[in-house]
Amino acid sequence: MTLDALGWNGQRQKEFAAIDTGGLVAGRVIAEHRSHFRVALEGAEISARTSGRMRNTAKERSDLPGVGDFVAVLLAAGDGQATIEAVLPRTSALIRKASGERRPQLLAANIDVVFIMTAPDADLNLPRLERYLALVRNSGATPVIVVNKADLAHDAIEVTDRIASIAFGVPMHAVSARCHDPIPDLEQFFDGNRTVALVGSSGVGKSTLTNLLLGRAAQATQEVRAYDSRGRHTTTHRQLFTRPGGGSIVDTPGMRAVEAWHAPAEDGSSFKDIEALSAQCKFSDCGHKSEPGCAVRAAVDRGELDAGRADSYAAVARIETERSVTQRAWRH
Repeated sequence: MTLDALGWNGQRQKEFAAIDTGGLVAGRVIAEHRSHFRVALEGAEISARTSGRMRNTAKERSDLPGVGDFVAVLLAAGDGQATIEAVLPRTSALIRKASGERRPQLLAANIDVVFIMTAPDADLNLPRLERYLALVRNSGATPVIVVNKADLAHDAIEVTDRIASIAFGVPMHAVSARCHDPIPDLEQFFDGNRTVALVGSSGVGKSTLTNLLLGRAAQATQEVRAYDSRGRHTTTHRQLFTRPGGGSIVDTPGMRAVEAWHAPAEDGSSFKDIEALSAQCKFSDCGHKSEPGCAVRAAVDRGELDAGRADSYAAVARIETERSVTQRAWRH
């Protein structure tokens, strides 16, 4: 395993160099357990804990390392434990409100694309899909809807049309992961060693699709209950896998509750780089679509900014504008 295969690039190297004062090595968190993390280094995989300094200075649990984070690690001498000393800046952070608690929960970091998975059985729930879309758009990643078990649908077109009505402009693919046939339409999202995360309810087929895209049985799978199509929690923790053909996959446990975490303004944004560009747009109310003098679109055209992230930023900005207009109307 190489860091390049895990999405390491020149920008990451610059960020690491700014942190490393000597003796640290770069890696990426590929699994999170209660007591430790699994971290992939260049040509090796180790177990590591967070340093005491990191735990003491973190404002939220989501500030600590999570699956997908690029980190600076201090290797231990002898039989000691390696420690994660720093987390490199995140390009995206998939964060939800922790179930039953008023705190953020980091699901995965530095995700380029999120496959929001559903199925045309009892799992199909449009309001929940809308919440997933908000979760992904807030993260800075690009949403893609994957309708699994398409072979079970009596009218697959009717199902996809219903979803499209609440997901305008979001790419959507109908697949059947259990048929074990290659899915070329999904391969494009891994180009350039990009990282794709899978989210959705238990039993929707995330682990089955993960195995298919990896070309091996990396994740355990189970049949759903026949009488209500509900799944069992076969995936118990988040984990990142590298693909032989390039790119990485993060499989996540099924989520019963889906609510995006709206952090206070001072906590920052997943779109700081794009916000800096938007300040250079010709019009202050630029929608970052086709307006003249749009600095965001210019960066996309130059190849300096991913088009999917630009679209996600524009969608989030539109939602925030609509929310502000609604709140002003309520006050008056």
